[in-house]
Amino acid sequence: MSLTNQQKLQIQQTIAACLRNKFQNYEAKDNFMPFHFRLLGKDRLALYSFMQSLFTTFGTSIFEPVAAVLAKTRFTKVETQYVVGSSIFCECQQKVQSIINQLTINPKPDKNEELKLLKQSLSGTINKLKPAKVDLFVENSDGEQFLFDLKTAKPNKGDFQKYKQTLLEWAGIAYTANKNVKIHTLVAIPYNPYEPQPYQFWTLAGMLDLEKELMVAEKFWDFLGGKGVYVELLNCFESAGIELRPEIDEYFGKFNK
Repeated sequence: MSLTNQQKLQIQQTIAACLRNKFQNYEAKDNFMPFHFRLLGKDRLALYSFMQSLFTTFGTSIFEPVAAVLAKTRFTKVETQYVVGSSIFCECQQKVQSIINQLTINPKPDKNEELKLLKQSLSGTINKLKPAKVDLFVENSDGEQFLFDLKTAKPNKGDFQKYKQTLLEWAGIAYTANKNVKIHTLVAIPYNPYEPQPYQFWTLAGMLDLEKELMVAEKFWDFLGGKGVYVELLNCFESAGIELRPEIDEYFGKFNK
C-alpha cells in the first residue's frame, strides 16, 4: 500500500507541528561553559542540548502522533495514551506474576498459551490498579485490538521483565472488562539501530514471544500503514526536515547573538 500525497502531507505537517511545539516549549539550560562556548559556539551547544531533550521525548512527541496519523489510514479506531482500564481479577493478577516467575526459570515464552491461562483466571475479587495507559491503541473492523508499548531502540536488559509484566497486565485488565475481547499486546521499537544488520533480538529473548509481542522498524510501521510504508515514512521525515531547516537555523542562530 502506498500513501496518497494528501496522507504524506498530513504526516509531514504532523512532524513539523510536533517539532515547532518542542521549540516553543523548550527552555535551554543556562549553564556557563566558557571553554565549550569558545570552541564550539553557543548555537551548537544549544542544538546539542535540544537534541538530547528531543531524543528523550521522541516517542511521545514525535512517534506517537505520527503513528496515529498513519494508523488511521487502515484502522477504524486509533488512540494514543489510551486507558485500558484500572480493574483486574485477583486470580488473573496472580497468574501474571506466576507466568513471570516461570519465565525466569524456564525462558520459553508462548503468548497464546499465556493468554489462555489469563482467560482461565478470571475469577475472585477485583483489584483496583492505577489506570493503565497504552502508548498506541488500534482496532480493526473486526474488533481486533492491538496495544503497543513504544520503546527506545536499545532497551535496557534489566527492564525486559517489566515490559512483559506490562503486556500481560494490559491483557488481564482487558479480559476483566470483556473476556471475549480479541487482543494483542506488543512492544514496538520504531527503528533498528543495527541496520543494515538484523536487530539483535537475543536481547529480548527469554521474556518476550518475539513473533507475537515485538515489532521493530518496518514490521511496526508497515503494520500500521501497509506494506512499503516504512520507506515512505522516512521520506516524509526527510521532507519535513528540509522544510524546517531555515527555522532550525534561525532558532539556534540567536544563541550566538
